[in-house]
Amino acid sequence: MGFFSDYLHKCSNRSIKTVKINHGETYLNLKLRRASRIAINALTPNRPHHAQWLITRKCNYRCRGCNVWKEQDPKELSTQEVKRGLDILKKMGIVDIVLSGGDPLLRDDAEEIIEYSAEQFITTVYDNGSMALKKIEALRNVDFVAISIDSLDEAKHDYIKDVPGAWKRAMNTVETLKKEKINVCVTPTISQFNLYEIIDITKYFTDRKIPVWYCLYSYDQSTDANQLFRIGKCNDEFVIKNKQAMVKLCDVLIELRKNNNKILITDKVLKALRSLFSEEKRVWNCQALKNFLVIDHLGRLAGCHNQNFSTNIFDLPKMWNSKKFSSLRKTYNTCSQCNYLCYIAYSLHGSPYGNLLIAKDHWKNAKLFLSKNQ
Repeated sequence: MGFFSDYLHKCSNRSIKTVKINHGETYLNLKLRRASRIAINALTPNRPHHAQWLITRKCNYRCRGCNVWKEQDPKELSTQEVKRGLDILKKMGIVDIVLSGGDPLLRDDAEEIIEYSAEQFITTVYDNGSMALKKIEALRNVDFVAISIDSLDEAKHDYIKDVPGAWKRAMNTVETLKKEKINVCVTPTISQFNLYEIIDITKYFTDRKIPVWYCLYSYDQSTDANQLFRIGKCNDEFVIKNKQAMVKLCDVLIELRKNNNKILITDKVLKALRSLFSEEKRVWNCQALKNFLVIDHLGRLAGCHNQNFSTNIFDLPKMWNSKKFSSLRKTYNTCSQCNYLCYIAYSLHGSPYGNLLIAKDHWKNAKLFLSKNQ
């Protein structure tokens, strides 16, 4: 409890500085109310704390490890429906939300949705580096703009994205957002293709005070037509074959984290990955539909995108304590289909104590606690 109290005190002091360049007393009150509510929710058990909302199926890249661009869908919830869904997530106790897709910034109403989310949650917006500068004003109050950069080598990055010029756009986006004092971070996807340069990527950006957190290449194993959201099938170029190199990477990152607070992955997650690749042992049980949940572009909901949709966002409150959800949680708990890093982290850190660890290692870099002029 004292950890959050200390952070809220810091938040109050820093918010006073921020207010001079923002919207006066109203902004300060909103910031403090959001911080207080998030702290309370994070410490409340038996509630979901994390949500990923894939708000669109639209994508303008052709990433080789992903299938979203091959299966695009023009249908999606309206602006008001998304806002209504966000209100429900707030009441359910969600602490942080990731807005992704596709590329969420391809929605015409992205600005309105992002602003609404940022008022209520620790909000992360994903972008492949092509859209953020076109909608920069919408990103000023989010906690993180996560830009996907998978290599410091221009040719390798463009090959992975399968779009010429993708690397230059992404690097320029990161540099510009940093100059504009927008909380930007870089999210490389660890795969066999870039395994040996992850440390170089990490040092390059964290030396420039840009946080890095990581995705881990995984792929969907379900073939069910009712799977919530299809992301990708196995691509042999990216499947990690050198497991000892992956173990070494985990060890190096654990060591680097001792003096680098811009590496946004916990030791607990790194140790879990090390066990996975050294012993083929999963030291976690999936906590989907307990600690976290996923929503697709049509408002359908499941514990994770790999599973069949089980309800919709609007029926979530009445379903949360249902027998159906209780049964699904048992099924998810024994599932070993994927190694998606976000699901591993949420499973390991979904309890109130786990949220304290996330706060220590992650949220301290969010606008929840930082003013723009830091």
